[in-house]
Amino acid sequence: MKRIQILLPSVVLIFAVAALGQSTKSTTSASQPQTTQPPATIASAVDREISGVEKQILDAAMAMPEDKFNFSPESLNIPGADYKGVRSFAVQVKHIAASNYFLWSGLTGDKLPANLKDGNGPEDVKSKAEILKFLQDSFALGHKAAATLTTENVLQIPEHSKSTRLRLATFAVAHAFNHYGQMVEYLRMNGIVPPASRGKSD
Repeated sequence: MKRIQILLPSVVLIFAVAALGQSTKSTTSASQPQTTQPPATIASAVDREISGVEKQILDAAMAMPEDKFNFSPESLNIPGADYKGVRSFAVQVKHIAASNYFLWSGLTGDKLPANLKDGNGPEDVKSKAEILKFLQDSFALGHKAAATLTTENVLQIPEHSKSTRLRLATFAVAHAFNHYGQMVEYLRMNGIVPPASRGKSD
């Protein structure tokens, strides 16, 4: 009984100190300004998706060495495989960028680059550095396109298009992810683990 009488004040004291600590913490938190995120919008949601695919594609493009940038699986002569005429790694990257321009310029009203003739990108853009710059510029246009989206205009069909503004904005992301998958295969064919997969069990 004596032991219980000694322990009881100790337990009460522990709870009292804990409660005081919580009270102080709550008061401190309440007195400090709260940082709140701005409310999500259609523009910010689409922009986030663009940022996600942009990072993966840029990281994958940078991971391929300069001397392998023109790699195509056609060169491997894999028995039973038919890779004849497929795009090289470099052209895969240029194709993503070219498609970005074609799709997102419809939202921004920007003119296409003068040397952009088709979906394979400009012929005079050849080095790794030039291709990466072309790719980065195309994603900059994507962020600009996302910023134009509002609840009022998202279902409008821009001039010279058959698709809504939302469709153009999001299809560019889906298309980029499709070709990112092909870039990943090309990296692995060259013994390179894609940056997004590093540090994870393969």
